[in-house]
Amino acid sequence: MILLTKIILSHLIGDFVLQPKSFVDHKEENKLKSWRFYVHILVHGLLLLVLVWDINYLSMVLTLMLAHGLIDILKIYAQKESTKAKWYVIDQLLHFVSIVLIYAFWVKPEWDLTPWIQNSKFWVYGVAFLFITLPSSITMQVLMSNWSQSLDDSSDASLGNAGKYIGILERLFVFTFVISGNWEAIGFLLAAKSVFRFGDLKESKDRKLTEYILIGTLLSFGIAMAAGIITLHLTNNF
Repeated sequence: MILLTKIILSHLIGDFVLQPKSFVDHKEENKLKSWRFYVHILVHGLLLLVLVWDINYLSMVLTLMLAHGLIDILKIYAQKESTKAKWYVIDQLLHFVSIVLIYAFWVKPEWDLTPWIQNSKFWVYGVAFLFITLPSSITMQVLMSNWSQSLDDSSDASLGNAGKYIGILERLFVFTFVISGNWEAIGFLLAAKSVFRFGDLKESKDRKLTEYILIGTLLSFGIAMAAGIITLHLTNNF
């Protein structure tokens, strides 16, 4: 496991610490004609050699260098200006997957996942982490769809029932903070609300946007808090 950690460390240093933005821009502009691309791959190889420091793993190091280069080539030619963020995520995921697979092929570690799979906490945390990602985002999008449509409305009226729901969410938060003993969180909530002072807003659209953002923020915090509390309760009672 120490060896895998060193390999990941070399990737992080090579891709983020020792790769300035000028290298990235030069690679994207010149692609395989960029000399900085080859310097980048060489740096990765040297970092691996220094951190691994075992001639027996020379073949693994060369394979990791090759895999890194191929993944970078895929990103360079596949991404567009509008898809850079998506390809950044794909690129890093592919790097980490390739590292783990190459490491497993050469080292053949004995990974026993049975204790994790049989541990109820693993599944509870897994469900919680999944829930607060896409399912929560879709839920918020559906719940706030009517309000998002009224942001383009130029009338002076505020979002429908916004004040009522803000108050309900506030009271739920305060109640939760009190019963869980997190009194300092109430001060944080008051400080956050003070940022959105309705009295300082001059245009009705600003008021709607502020209410919309505030409801969204409270909903997001509420969903995450509820998931956290349920998770703690379940893990403490299994």
